[in-house]
Amino acid sequence: MTRTGLTVVSSIAVVLAVIAVALATELPTRESAAPERAPVADTGIAPPLDDPPLEEARRLREALLEREPALAQAMTEWGRDFYFTRAIYSGRRGYWRGRGSWSTDFPKADRQFLFILNRLLQLLDLHEWENPVSLADPELRRFPFLYMLEVGRMRLTEPEILGLRNYLEAGGFLVVDDFWGEDEWANFEYFMSLVLPNRHIEEIPTDHPIFHQFYDIEEILTVPSINNAMRGWYEECWGPCVPKIYGILDDRGEIMVVINHNTDLGDAWEWSENPYYPIDRSTYAYELAINYIIYGLSH
Repeated sequence: MTRTGLTVVSSIAVVLAVIAVALATELPTRESAAPERAPVADTGIAPPLDDPPLEEARRLREALLEREPALAQAMTEWGRDFYFTRAIYSGRRGYWRGRGSWSTDFPKADRQFLFILNRLLQLLDLHEWENPVSLADPELRRFPFLYMLEVGRMRLTEPEILGLRNYLEAGGFLVVDDFWGEDEWANFEYFMSLVLPNRHIEEIPTDHPIFHQFYDIEEILTVPSINNAMRGWYEECWGPCVPKIYGILDDRGEIMVVINHNTDLGDAWEWSENPYYPIDRSTYAYELAINYIIYGLSH
């Protein structure tokens, strides 16, 4: 770890210890559970199982604006350096108030991540609120950083496939998280082959610059859900469940999509203030994500 990294990692530990007090209100959450095995799509584009995601995104945005007046003011000030943008997509129903699987850990994980980020990278002019946007929404291209999780459950529609393709080809940076095992991998790989049909997924070695932007990450760890962590069991799939990080490269050889398989960064952000959550895994989850942000914004 770099000298700067050693200084900031102690800051992470301190902030994690007081984050529950610092948050103004307790947010609605769900306890993560092991995801169901998703059937592999093999022919055509499977019909979506949710409401049309663009309509769902608009309803969600209206509800957020009504509940959080400060968010409405913040959204009138487009032009911040960083927005933590979460992808809304078609897929199986999730756990949070019946929304799609895209909403896993939402909004607490997003807010706690931004809480930490705002204290560690104070020179970054960040939007301090969650920012869920549909893959089919033209507004998506406003935001260069995109977080997408539970992709083993996704069932992308044609507008979503086109929207994500246009986003990535225009220079957007996508972080994929929280999917486990071979079945969910096959589902993700299938839909990404529709989004980027001429590009390949490859494993990223730990000597790649993305792991050394701010912190030196030398080992890829399994980040568990809160339920599994409390039982001392970190994996969420049958058989070998080795955590790996993959990428899809652009024409210049830069990573345009980074893929966290067999790990769950979002759960670490969501439960990082919980005394039963392992601090080595929550610290790792923040460090890795900060490296991703710096790489994505600078490449």
